[in-house]
Amino acid sequence: MATAMSASLACVSWWEASGTPNCCAMMLGITATHNANTASHHTEWLKVTANKKEVARWDYTKENRPEGAVFTKEIKIKVTENTEIVAEASCNNHGSKGPAKHKIMVK
Repeated sequence: MATAMSASLACVSWWEASGTPNCCAMMLGITATHNANTASHHTEWLKVTANKKEVARWDYTKENRPEGAVFTKEIKIKVTENTEIVAEASCNNHGSKGPAKHKIMVK
């Protein structure tokens, strides 16, 4: 489930979702991993999409960095159909390791 870190690219992984995917709200946890969190080298943004529509985004600057090199954000979404969640983070210097994908199947 977790994605390994390489170089200094930012990456994301998932932790267990809570709730039942049958037309109700669900909590999803997204963990962003990077090897630095300084003014000159940090996660620049983290975004989450559901079926290609942006549902959450956090932008960071050298003055407003994430709480750590590894940090977790939670989002609450309503799932009414099979949904593909995609999360991606990017380093301000080196970019992203690529998106992490999670499929939710409605029962």
